[in-house]
Amino acid sequence: MDLLFIAIVAFAFVLLVVFLVLLFRPRRGSPERLLAIAEGQERIERTLREELARNREETALSVRRAAEAQASQLASIRAELARFGQGNDRRIDALRETVDRKLKEIQSDNALKLEAIRRTVDEKLHETLERRLGESFKLVGERLELVQTGLGEMRSLAAGVGDLKRVLGNVKNRGTWGEVQLISIVQDVLSPDQFALNVPVKPGSQERVELAIRLPGKNSSDEPVWLPVDAKFPKEDYERLMDAREAGDKAASEEAAKMLERRIKLSAREIRDKYIAPPSTTDFGIMFLASEGLYAECIGRPGLTDILQRDYRIITAGPTTFAALLNSLQMGFRTLAVEQRSGEVWRTLGMVKTEFAKFGDLLDKTRKKLQEAADTVDLADRKSRTIRGKLSSVETFQGQAVPLSDDPETD
Repeated sequence: MDLLFIAIVAFAFVLLVVFLVLLFRPRRGSPERLLAIAEGQERIERTLREELARNREETALSVRRAAEAQASQLASIRAELARFGQGNDRRIDALRETVDRKLKEIQSDNALKLEAIRRTVDEKLHETLERRLGESFKLVGERLELVQTGLGEMRSLAAGVGDLKRVLGNVKNRGTWGEVQLISIVQDVLSPDQFALNVPVKPGSQERVELAIRLPGKNSSDEPVWLPVDAKFPKEDYERLMDAREAGDKAASEEAAKMLERRIKLSAREIRDKYIAPPSTTDFGIMFLASEGLYAECIGRPGLTDILQRDYRIITAGPTTFAALLNSLQMGFRTLAVEQRSGEVWRTLGMVKTEFAKFGDLLDKTRKKLQEAADTVDLADRKSRTIRGKLSSVETFQGQAVPLSDDPETD
């Protein structure tokens, strides 16, 4: 139908073109020609109308047929869709039933599995919880024991700190603390026979030095010479100096340093007057300062160490310095012991020399005796050979008596 419509339109267009050409051509000729043209145009117009009418009829017929065909196709499609819808409904119903059944099965299976999982989880959780709680209670118990032990140690430490504060707060107790520290250092370095405690080193005096180091005399039979050692700890003066320095007060710091210096000089004079008495003791003593800071302040004061050594014959020592001094004394003791033993070694060597000379004489006598024994053995050997010869002669002459010779070798 579309091709027919296109052909009609094309034919009409051609007729229109022909008409226009004829219309615009120069008008020549007679009116008859024009009339003929008009008649031709009328015929063409009638023909076009007829063709257009036929085309409309054919188009309408084609449209009706197409509409009928489309209606028939739509009816077929509706029928197919209805059948397809019914089939889909059946399939959907079947699928729904299958899905419902599967879902019920899955729900039932999941319920069983969830119940099994819940029981397993409950068991594991209960077991884990019991184990963890047991471990936690055990750990808490151990920690509580440690805390209790720590509290006990803290109580002991607090008691020790309190005791230390009481010790450091009392002059007598501070002296005892310095003495304990002094004795501890000495016991770590020297043997028990190289020192003594509370020794009356000064003849005719009842004063006893806290510790005295026993130095050997010139000979092993001489009386020992004592080296007096006394511990001092002027805590108030030292703390006053530290407080002034922390406060930044130079005047108070210098005044406290001078007071500390005077206290150390008084202590040195006390040691000199009470405990230094040559030849029973050495001509110097040792003042043990129980704190390294106090010892540093002492040696840091200009000229104080020289004054103590020159005027009071006192050597100051802190804990570290005193340990080094004791090690030096220990080496000196060993050197002196070697020197004293060297005389005994020489005497022993002299005795060995004398005995070795006697041993040489004895060896000479032994050698002579051995030579005599060898000669005797040689003589016995010669006699045995002579006897064997005589016995051989006796066997040769078959029992004939052969008198022995009077030769001295046969005696």
